[in-house]
Amino acid sequence: MQETSTQQETIVSKPTLAFNGQGTELFSIQIVNIALMLVTLGLYYPWAKAKNLQYIYRKTELAGSPFTFHGTGKEMFIGFIKGLGIFAVLYSILIYGTLQAQTDLGMYFLCLFVFMGGLSVLVPLAIHGMMRYRTSRTSWRGIHMGYRGTLGSMFKVFYLNLFLTIITFGIYSAWFTTNIRKEIFKNLRFGNAQFSYTGDGGELLILNIKGYIFTIFTLGIYSFWWAKDLVHFYINNIFIEQDGKYSRLDTSLTGGQYFVLAVGNLLIMVFTLGLGYAWVVTRTMHAIVNNCEIIGEFNPDALAQTEEEYKNATFEDMADMMDIGII
Repeated sequence: MQETSTQQETIVSKPTLAFNGQGTELFSIQIVNIALMLVTLGLYYPWAKAKNLQYIYRKTELAGSPFTFHGTGKEMFIGFIKGLGIFAVLYSILIYGTLQAQTDLGMYFLCLFVFMGGLSVLVPLAIHGMMRYRTSRTSWRGIHMGYRGTLGSMFKVFYLNLFLTIITFGIYSAWFTTNIRKEIFKNLRFGNAQFSYTGDGGELLILNIKGYIFTIFTLGIYSFWWAKDLVHFYINNIFIEQDGKYSRLDTSLTGGQYFVLAVGNLLIMVFTLGLGYAWVVTRTMHAIVNNCEIIGEFNPDALAQTEEEYKNATFEDMADMMDIGII
């Protein structure tokens, strides 16, 4: 496929990607969200998240047309409550085991095993559920995205790679990361366009080893260029197949740009005591999206609707609770 994509890149078409959101606009949304979350003791969170996503999506454009996020706070609230319930049960088991530790060590380890096992089950569940919901509720010019992966396939990839990562003392984690992304992207659809991911675990491992060593020898300065390399690795290996023609994403983000972005974001968060988070989000989106282009023969005007609607948001919020982010 890579050979085919290289041939296709000789004919270059670049449907533009752009983000035009502003920190002040997002801040006006977030400050209201914060106030309502305080008043409702956090129960407004799903509606707050929906409003944030709706803003980010409509400010992100492909070929001059914005994306739309159709998810609602009501859909996410149902999932939010389910997620809270599951976590409440798991942490109750852990707390019970901890209280029994001094008198019944066996019970403690049993509860710990159940807790850790429960979390390990929730990770692939959350990834699968988040992708199904988020993509189904995303559209562009009325064309919906979709995720066709099965939960069984995600469990298989996750646990096999987790096992190999454990027995190699973490060395296999680079392949773990890339194989999860391959599983996700090969099942990702945008109308009649199909995605794939070609990143290699060996390449990621070498990139991380180099980044770690150079960061130490430069007293941390190289970390920004390491992060830039990771962005390139994650974006440049995303391919799109449409009617037998291959295109790929390509980012021109530089180490210097990432340095300005990261340091600027840190200063904003520090000097605004966190209130400047809206500007951090919009600055990051500007840096990532506006430096990204599609190389090849991808034709957004030829996209056709193929995906069905899916409204179960249970694992959308659970992914947030577990700090899981894919795309």
